[in-house]
Amino acid sequence: MVKDKCTLSEVEVLLVSTLATYKGKTMTTEYIPPKVWQIQEQNGGAFASINRPISGATHEKTLPVGSHPLQLYSMGTPNGQKITILLEELLALGVKEAEYDAHLIHILQGEQFSTGFVDINPNSKIPALVDYSGQTPIQVFESGAILLYLAEKFGHFLPKEAKARAAVLSWLFWLQGSAPYLGGGFGHFYAYAPEKLEYPINRFTMEVKRQLDVLDKQLALNTFIAGNEYSIADIAIWPWYGGLVLGKLYNAAEFLDVTNYKHLQEWANNIKQREAVQRGRIVNCTWGQPWQMLAERHSAEDITQVLKQKPNE
Repeated sequence: MVKDKCTLSEVEVLLVSTLATYKGKTMTTEYIPPKVWQIQEQNGGAFASINRPISGATHEKTLPVGSHPLQLYSMGTPNGQKITILLEELLALGVKEAEYDAHLIHILQGEQFSTGFVDINPNSKIPALVDYSGQTPIQVFESGAILLYLAEKFGHFLPKEAKARAAVLSWLFWLQGSAPYLGGGFGHFYAYAPEKLEYPINRFTMEVKRQLDVLDKQLALNTFIAGNEYSIADIAIWPWYGGLVLGKLYNAAEFLDVTNYKHLQEWANNIKQREAVQRGRIVNCTWGQPWQMLAERHSAEDITQVLKQKPNE
């Protein structure tokens, strides 16, 4: 993102604006930034052990390569779910070339900082994909880029007509810009920060509520996010905002009053019923019930066997 020297980004404004007073109440401790920032090793909440202000590898490790053309290195977070859901949707359509190996990257153990992973994604964020189907391997990182790459490669879930395509891409990039407010903003301060602070929680809650309202109003007029066709826009948005209104993220459903977003709720539940979504959402997941997690996927049968463990409702 290019920005004017005198203009802070929206995220910077939200994070840097630590006010001495808030709604007439004086903060107990005002943070006074030093002239030059330095990292404090013990200050960072749930992810302090893996967050650092520099990029690059911390250790040597070669990534495994399975038998399929598509090699995914990921974890079952919302960003990881986007890719495995799309791959399962492609396989459900009979696209055999979309077969894939999904290798687990333990982000809390710092595996995203291995030399093998950094070679694919120098930003050390999951997911990362390598396509070995051609003469030269193609490396793709950032979840939105992977979704677009796969949709264009296989010709599904991205309309060819200009207006419809523009709508899907607009909502895809809306998600890529909006999710950091939900995850890195609201989710961090509400669920993961070392202490709960009123100002950042209230500020990011207001932003997330606005995002939920945007989606709810869009879905009041459309069956799917970008119109009447299921697309990579739905696949990108559902793990984040669908998961949120279904009570799967941050234990925040009641706090955010998610039942108030009726159209978004209906859409989220409808997407949840898709077989490919139920299959894709458990891949590279290592938490939950036994039928909700599959550390690695190397064949369709891997998922099938895990889902068979689910009790009859």
